[in-house]
Amino acid sequence: MKSRKELTIMQMNDSHAYFELHTELFWSGNRAEYRMAGGYARIAGALAAARKENPGRVLAFDNGDTIHGTRAAVATQGGALLPLLNRLGFDAMTAHWEFAYGPQHLKEFALGLHYPLLAINCYDNETGKLVFPPYLVKEVNGVRAGIIGIASNIVDKVMPASYSAGVRFTLGNEELPGYIAQLRNDEKADIVIVVSHLGFPQEMKLAQEVPGIDVLLSGHTHNRLYRPAFSGRTILIQSGCHGSFLGRLDLTIENKRVADFRHRLLVMEEAVAPDPEVERMIGEVLKPYREELNRTAGYTGTALNRNTILESTMDNFLLQSLCDASGTRLAFSNGWRYGAPVPEGPVSVNDLYNIVPMDPPVETVDITGDEIRTMMEESLERTFARDPYLQMGGYVKRCRGINVYFKMENPKGYRVQELFIGGERAKPDKTYTAAFVTSQGVPKGFGTNRRKTGINAVEAMQRYLSKKKTVHAELQGSVTAV
Repeated sequence: MKSRKELTIMQMNDSHAYFELHTELFWSGNRAEYRMAGGYARIAGALAAARKENPGRVLAFDNGDTIHGTRAAVATQGGALLPLLNRLGFDAMTAHWEFAYGPQHLKEFALGLHYPLLAINCYDNETGKLVFPPYLVKEVNGVRAGIIGIASNIVDKVMPASYSAGVRFTLGNEELPGYIAQLRNDEKADIVIVVSHLGFPQEMKLAQEVPGIDVLLSGHTHNRLYRPAFSGRTILIQSGCHGSFLGRLDLTIENKRVADFRHRLLVMEEAVAPDPEVERMIGEVLKPYREELNRTAGYTGTALNRNTILESTMDNFLLQSLCDASGTRLAFSNGWRYGAPVPEGPVSVNDLYNIVPMDPPVETVDITGDEIRTMMEESLERTFARDPYLQMGGYVKRCRGINVYFKMENPKGYRVQELFIGGERAKPDKTYTAAFVTSQGVPKGFGTNRRKTGINAVEAMQRYLSKKKTVHAELQGSVTAV
């Protein structure tokens, strides 16, 4: 007689420490709409509703990018999130920006969680041992679920060195088959769930290479999958960002395989009933920051968002501020994905910290035209590499004062067709002065004579808003696919 068991999986990914309701962008036909969504109180409410509906049958997971991304999170090095996450009661998580405060801090943070942080691909440089547990087995409604974690592999490759001090990261693709076999054979797991932060393209390739994954929970690339993706028998979902969404996957398990499923991408809109206790806890966490963050810094006549891959209005505003603060005509910043949108109207100090929560110093560098071309080729390869495993996260580098025309389909090093600087065709040997923030804006190895302006990013944006009263940051065609 066949045994059928029901199991519900809930997924949160890339919430980036968005404690409360915030503006989120939704596409509607040919236009963007801005509506309120998100916050851990509503996430807690949705999790509680699922657990009440299916008592004893729910597993909940956090794919990471959780304890970094907003003012209170960075100011407390993620500490403000700890009681909230324990209240939400996930079963396991993995990590990416969690490493921003250093691996040792993350190890200590993980000890305070009521559930494990899992990673099969993060190793101690001295001992060669795993820094975090590789997997977990949970029995839910008679189903033995083996859960494997894969952290972001780019932490020691493109992020500041302090993020990976003493540890190294692999893709996890070589280790994964062994852990699947261990779960199936030794742990007698009925199904295997992978909680990953590699990114959707990478995880699709992983699922194609490695058999035996029943459910792959994807993170990092902020995809809103209203329908799941498939590779063979593997079901793959990803659920947006900023805590504005939760993924729900209802499974029917029969003879150690998924016999049926139903998937929903749940929007954490205002109508979702918040958990009162989590709402109270958030109020206490944010109380020391309210006065500072609620202050209006200025106004924008352009809706600011980061939802476009080649250029964004949010980063155009940031780059304008960098140029104004440094007196340069050129500016570069990283192609960050996170940052809740700001509709036309008032811009709060909170919005500014959401744009660049680390508040890094504004610096300048002398850089040649040839170096700018090479730097842009590197950024395009990291974004559009044909092999997903070579994609290194984020969108295309944000630029002001240049115009790049490129062929997306071209091979590495041959994408840039035309490069203009200040409206003139770039001169390879000419030196230009550019402003930037973080080592990802202008990576080390490019340019000379790096110097700090004495102004940090948030102050630069505040000064620019104060000077302009109302800023405009429409798309300018700084990077154009041709």
